[in-house]
Amino acid sequence: MTYSVDLIPAPLSVEGPYRCGFLLDRRTTLYAAPGTEGTARWLRTVLGAAFALPLRSTDDENAPHSVRLRIDDTLAPEAYRLHVVITEVVEIVGGGPAGVFWGAQTLRQLLGPDAFREAPVKEEPVAGLVAQTIEDAPRFGWRGLLLDVSRHFTPKDDVLRLLDLLAAHKLNVFHFHLTDDQGWRIEIERHPRLTEAGSWRARSKWGHRASPLWTDTPHGGFYTRDDIREIVAYAAERHITVVPEIDLPGHSQAAIAAYPELGNTDVVDTAALTVWDTWGVNPNVLAPTEEVLRFYEGVFEEVLELFPSPFVHVGGDECPKDQWKASPAAQARMRELGLADEDELQSWFIRHFDRWLAARGRRLIGWDEILQGGLAEGAAVSSWRGYGGGIAAAEAGHDVVMCPEQHVYLDHRQAPGEDEPMPIGYVRTLEDVYRFEPVPPGLSEEAAAHILGTQANVWTEVMENRSRVDYQVFPRLAAFAEVAWSALPAPEERDYTGFERRMDTHYRRLDALGVDYRPPAGPLPRQRRPGVLGRPLEGTPPNV
Repeated sequence: MTYSVDLIPAPLSVEGPYRCGFLLDRRTTLYAAPGTEGTARWLRTVLGAAFALPLRSTDDENAPHSVRLRIDDTLAPEAYRLHVVITEVVEIVGGGPAGVFWGAQTLRQLLGPDAFREAPVKEEPVAGLVAQTIEDAPRFGWRGLLLDVSRHFTPKDDVLRLLDLLAAHKLNVFHFHLTDDQGWRIEIERHPRLTEAGSWRARSKWGHRASPLWTDTPHGGFYTRDDIREIVAYAAERHITVVPEIDLPGHSQAAIAAYPELGNTDVVDTAALTVWDTWGVNPNVLAPTEEVLRFYEGVFEEVLELFPSPFVHVGGDECPKDQWKASPAAQARMRELGLADEDELQSWFIRHFDRWLAARGRRLIGWDEILQGGLAEGAAVSSWRGYGGGIAAAEAGHDVVMCPEQHVYLDHRQAPGEDEPMPIGYVRTLEDVYRFEPVPPGLSEEAAAHILGTQANVWTEVMENRSRVDYQVFPRLAAFAEVAWSALPAPEERDYTGFERRMDTHYRRLDALGVDYRPPAGPLPRQRRPGVLGRPLEGTPPNV
């Protein structure tokens, strides 16, 4: 595989470069064939701002000094061919609208870091390209990032900015973790107290849950229905699918605090519960009643109105069974349903919503704990505890997204040492992420076909604002994006030195975008959090 020196993620092939072939200047026009209008709007917005150029539209597909966008359905939908012609023309041909858009992202990178700015920084803002042909296509169809907005709320504008950053790295799935014990973040019209009461907590733990420190400023926020519509539309313009997550039957204290009847009222005073203000696995879970099912069906009805994603994530992880074991009502329900144990009761919850979603043309996806008690037919699995759950699911014929915490949980620390802010988990360096392999060795060919792709997860317990998220996510997201997109060799054979060399240019792109990434030499003084307890784990993470 050969590729341009500084493209990230690395494309499949590059022919050239040859002598100078294209100059982006005031003569440059933009031709958009049917189906490419969205990419034309995007190019005019970003390049027009960066270089103060009009990029006027032309109906002449053979116009000189032009960027030409076309679709060729003989290519795969996300594949593209970018051809910089010596006669000062750039052609981007995609197998579908998404392929054209990814080709435009490559064009932006080729134009240099200044193409990532919001206004020109040179007196004569022009950019030249050498003649070359780039052919490219993604390895995986699911190239995702999860953002947890429950532990720390992310304002809408920061979500939109993150979507731009995903698009710049050719990632196409945004997993939106909207509900948890620490906050409910999506407006549900028929259940207004979910946001009136469930979106705010009185204070927050500062650092790891074992830390003695607190921030006593109330924390919260939520997205209105129109906010969600805007986020989904903004993502769609960038060929990103937004997968919503509504967590059940665990991770539900914010919902129970808003509507106490959702909890196990015969074993706990649910009316006394508030939105949880610390981190960890919470014992307060949903009661296994018909009323709870109807409540969440109402929630999901509104979720389906807002999110066109074929997948809906229902969580299904870290659901302690203690309250169900102690609850006479839950035990009676198990006998009524003929369930052997509480694992099967959790599976009953998941199976119900699997059927409910399937009847409406959607697919359920959940964390790998949904394997417990029997995997719901048709459900897909996010394998987070390691490879094991994903392997079991794939071998059983279920689709899988690989996101093992030991490899791609970006809240985990990036280096050893006491300068890392609130260090969590094992050390996962930029190189570690670059050598992550989503398809575990030994998986049968048939099972490997069920690996939809891979996803990096960003849990925000110790990320209180955008800068902290930037620090944890970047630059590792660049390495992850290459793993998800590019046809890389086996992990031990990957050219990490070459990747580091290309990152020298990519850091300048991130600088232009205003990303507060972790510098290669370590955190800047303002990025540190001295004295705030984390939970670092030593050694090599287990490969489970």
